[in-house]
Amino acid sequence: MTLNHLVEGPASAAPLLLGPSLGTSYALWDKVAPELSVSHRVVRWDLPGHGGSPAGLIGPGATVGDLADLVLALADYLGIQRFAYAGVSLGGAVGLHLAVHHPERVDSLAVICSSAHFNGAKAWQERAEQVRREGLDRLAESANARWFAGDFTVPELVRDHREADPEAYAACCDALAAFDLTDRLPEIGAPTLLIAGREDPATPPAHLRQIADAVPGSALVEIPGASHLAPAQCPEAVLAALRTHFDGAPRRGMEVRRAVLGDAHVDRAQARQTPFTARFQDFISRYAWGEIWTDPTLTRRERSMVTLTALIAHGHYDELAMHVRAARRNGLTPEEIGAVLLQSAVYCGVPAANSAFAVAQRVLAEEADEG
Repeated sequence: MTLNHLVEGPASAAPLLLGPSLGTSYALWDKVAPELSVSHRVVRWDLPGHGGSPAGLIGPGATVGDLADLVLALADYLGIQRFAYAGVSLGGAVGLHLAVHHPERVDSLAVICSSAHFNGAKAWQERAEQVRREGLDRLAESANARWFAGDFTVPELVRDHREADPEAYAACCDALAAFDLTDRLPEIGAPTLLIAGREDPATPPAHLRQIADAVPGSALVEIPGASHLAPAQCPEAVLAALRTHFDGAPRRGMEVRRAVLGDAHVDRAQARQTPFTARFQDFISRYAWGEIWTDPTLTRRERSMVTLTALIAHGHYDELAMHVRAARRNGLTPEEIGAVLLQSAVYCGVPAANSAFAVAQRVLAEEADEG
């Protein structure tokens, strides 16, 4: 038996495993995972007895290490050797355990609304006893207060809490009762991001700050208005933090964008950015420049040739002028640019190539004058 899971994104993309909080299912990630799957092979999983995972995967006296072993078994089942990992609360504790005990498997780590310890064993032992005795109905009634700030709620997650298997839930409580990695945090070598909800009563920001202070080179982000289930309540803020941490595509994309188009052009584009256009600018930097232009399959010279031809075909002559300059930065000579334009005359049409030659001649003349 393996943990119930959902895989999203390209099979060839870098794997990213997402762990849930106690009492929830992988639906916790519904507003974040689809966006992350644009650039990652995202694997969301359910705790034993939660969502679709069999309850019998763990029993009384379970540990976070037992849950981590189930996650590794799932990764092995999917043929994943190394992966990035993000987890919430108990799912975050699993990530910490993996980073300490299986560093060869974890490329990078994000710990969200979690802790290196969960305030001692007593409260969790009492909760486990209560759940084994009474079931989960009464505990589920207080889920909103424990999970969310204000009047916010996600009915599907509250339902998942109520429908979880009581024995498996209690075993997860046993795992939280026994968990304490405080002394092992300095051993974590994976790049680590901590995300805290400022309104979180279960694992307040001080818990995440303790981890950040102990893990070398880690970073801490606090999200205003977020309580314990930050990915559900503040998905855009969580998504932005995870994107920056895991793929660095906006940063890499901006570097490539500047290298190809020049600082002056990018600075003008950034200066014109407004809240209305900000997401589009992020898309361009992250996807076009951070993923496509950084793909090593084609050289930048070859990409410039393809780009010039496509712009001529669609009559985008303002963009063409910009990319003639980019082609020169990418190493194309005026003669090679002319050959590309001549090739386009055959396949895109003589009038289009005629306009393109006029644009390119003007740009090359300006370059000569500047030189």
